[in-house]
Amino acid sequence: MAKTAQIDVKAQDIPGSLRGFLRSVLESGDIRAILVPLHLPMKNTVMPALVSDPERLKDADPLAPAFPMNTAKVVSRLTHKPSGGKIAAVLRPCEIRAFVELVKLKQGKTDEIVIIGADCPGAYGNRDYLRFVAENGTESTMKFYRDSLSGKDSEKLSSACKSCEFPVPEGADLLIGLLGSDTEKQVMIQALTPKGEELFGKLGLSESAEPPGRKAAVESLIARRKAYRDKMFAETAQSVDSIGKLTAYLADCVNCYNCRVACPVCYCKECVFVTDVFDHDPSQYLKWAERKGAVKMPADTLFYHITRLAHMSTACVGCGQCSNACPNDIRLAELFRTVAYRTQKAFDYEAGRSLEEAPPLSVFREAEFAEIEGIK
Repeated sequence: MAKTAQIDVKAQDIPGSLRGFLRSVLESGDIRAILVPLHLPMKNTVMPALVSDPERLKDADPLAPAFPMNTAKVVSRLTHKPSGGKIAAVLRPCEIRAFVELVKLKQGKTDEIVIIGADCPGAYGNRDYLRFVAENGTESTMKFYRDSLSGKDSEKLSSACKSCEFPVPEGADLLIGLLGSDTEKQVMIQALTPKGEELFGKLGLSESAEPPGRKAAVESLIARRKAYRDKMFAETAQSVDSIGKLTAYLADCVNCYNCRVACPVCYCKECVFVTDVFDHDPSQYLKWAERKGAVKMPADTLFYHITRLAHMSTACVGCGQCSNACPNDIRLAELFRTVAYRTQKAFDYEAGRSLEEAPPLSVFREAEFAEIEGIK
């Protein structure tokens, strides 16, 4: 049974109250540093930062609708070898799920990490977030947060967020519960694991009941997200249901590979597309041009994306960073999420669902896809 408590919100300042909570976590004596979204002094943006000085948490903004990167890759770097102390990481649900996949792929460990997850109302793309902050200034996070909890899902939210049916973190040690709470007065804190319960006790939190409206609020948000998701799946599938349509869908690709770099679960140290395999001789391009009459440059863009779909669709957590990183605004998140949903359903697998669940194709299952082989 999860342990639940409520922390008071002072002067209706939810971000400020959460900063106070994170400060108490850092000062508990059990945590050496906190990885948390932080406003940078040199630019009006938010980036993950590893904070060891409690005073620096005055710039923390875990509710900001900014999502410049999936921090699972950072957590992977911080945990793949012993660090000499515990780190707490404030993560979105999709970041937690991506980290779970990386742990299963031997790219990170859970020994020295305490994961703090918060209910996620979504985020803007990078450019949209900068415009939003420019228009709303220091009150931008609170404006976004109030609009989101009142059901006013902004059209400017990324499509990945609008179609995400996992707004509540799974796999967190401590949960910051926003949905269904009277957050102008209190915010729910819930310990979900033994590590979370240990920290819960050190913080001296008093147990209380879960807010009565939480279940209905969560179900309502998930229903809206699923409706958008299913519509997105249908539209995307129709847009790429032939090689000709898929080629047109990806026509603006310039082989920058930003999507590969931004993907939290794409972990290969060397990608085949940046090796000699695809370093074609000039004569090869001329032969292709002469045979076809014209060849798109750079070449291999379609093959690159099909390869990534085949490689990553079993591990895709739908965070949308591929689209966020694309300089030409190709709707990669819609494509990857649509294909990944079908792939994972075929394997009865959900990326990031459980550390104990082996990734598809990593274990032999004798009866798997027996109907394809005609085996009874």
